[in-house]
Amino acid sequence: MAKPRIFAIVNQKGGVGKTTTSINLGTALAAVGRRVLIVDFDAQGNASTGLGISRADRLRTSYDLVVDRIPLEEAVLSTIVPRLDIVPGDENLSGVETELAGDGRRSYRLKEALQAYVARAESGDLVKYDYVLIDCPPSLSALTVNAMTASDALLVPLQCEFLALEGLSQLLRTVEVVRSGLNPALEIQGVVLTMYDRRNSLSDQVANEVRSFFGSKVYDTVIPRNVRLSEAPSFGKPALLYDYRCPGSEAYIRLASEVLQREKARVA
Repeated sequence: MAKPRIFAIVNQKGGVGKTTTSINLGTALAAVGRRVLIVDFDAQGNASTGLGISRADRLRTSYDLVVDRIPLEEAVLSTIVPRLDIVPGDENLSGVETELAGDGRRSYRLKEALQAYVARAESGDLVKYDYVLIDCPPSLSALTVNAMTASDALLVPLQCEFLALEGLSQLLRTVEVVRSGLNPALEIQGVVLTMYDRRNSLSDQVANEVRSFFGSKVYDTVIPRNVRLSEAPSFGKPALLYDYRCPGSEAYIRLASEVLQREKARVA
């Protein structure tokens, strides 16, 4: 069995579209037949909420996965999207940094959990995932480092707003630290421009600046600022189910196609 490709959706700034991207990219990949697992690694648990997982149903979460080292399958829940599962997150994740402070291998907790699951799936009846998407918290914390250590590549949402590149240098330094000591193969799969407003010339300026900085790493697809994208989580649905014809949903369908094209080129 081919191992799943693991992407961390990461940016230490909040409100840039990490969770929206995790939910809707995961949904779009599942819609074209891929088996997808989202790991909600944010104490706010918004990816879980946005996929209709109630607080009462989160009996096991990604906290239990990395702190108590439960088998991953004990935390996995099905979602309303066929072929899309989730390991939910909750507020307990805010204590992970303190609880793992004395463990010299704390940065490998998520990687070890995923590797153990893949090994069991090869010899058993567990779901064999094509993609794992890790929805990271808005910080460069122990959780984010865990996600980077576990991942094959990063997907970086970047909003088309003033000072969009502020803080990215810190993110890139963290990537280099992880590469040098924890995960030498880590790469950036792509940068996705989010919250693009075609009526605002600043969006074009920021987009051009980001493309000049990252070059071909920036996806052609741009995610527009879209009310339906913002509304969908309150209904516990991805935008692709809430309103698949809205510009935001159409953009995430195109983004999924680009991600798959890059993956195909990688192995060609």
